[in-house]
Amino acid sequence: MKIVLVNGSPKPAKSNSGFLLAALEPLVAEGNELVSLRVNPKPLLPSQVEELCSADAIVLAFPLYVDAIPSQLMSVLVEVEALRRRDSSKRVRVYALINNGFYEGQQSRIAVDILRHWCDRCGFQFGMAVGQGAGEMLGSMEKVPLGHGPLKNLGKAMEKLAAAIRRGDSAESVHIQPNFPRIAWRLAAVHGFWHPTAKKNGLKKKDLLRRF
Repeated sequence: MKIVLVNGSPKPAKSNSGFLLAALEPLVAEGNELVSLRVNPKPLLPSQVEELCSADAIVLAFPLYVDAIPSQLMSVLVEVEALRRRDSSKRVRVYALINNGFYEGQQSRIAVDILRHWCDRCGFQFGMAVGQGAGEMLGSMEKVPLGHGPLKNLGKAMEKLAAAIRRGDSAESVHIQPNFPRIAWRLAAVHGFWHPTAKKNGLKKKDLLRRF
């Protein structure tokens, strides 16, 4: 089976989408052909768009942008839809790995609905999606084994996704958050990210609360 893994993150490197795809790869690699594509920093070539349409399964990994899909990836989906209008004979099933900056993974539900409608327009079968909350934590957990500690929920979700891909089947989407207290996540985000980032850019804490 040919599986195309698409990193739809606008980040040029070290993206959370890349983290999720790297965690999925060993779970679906055996006996399958894996093809990895990135939509950033360069757009996909026409031949790469055609490769998407020739796959047996497509896995789209991307961050949530205003409850939806990043524009770079959306452009690719538009190209794929145009190509499928000319030839929709190939049976393709689509899966998704979505991460968002909110704590709750269910924030990804609208993006999942968008993908479902896109699949209908393209004549694809929608497989399932994993919506991961507190996505910005993932970059600091490269050494945490999947399925353990804060990544316990993600490990279970990945196993379910991988099983559906291996079967070429659909399953119910799951929306999860890390096994980490919400209050601790919020404190870490404020004091470990927002305040240091503000200081780095010449701002004070009170500037973050200013209304324009």
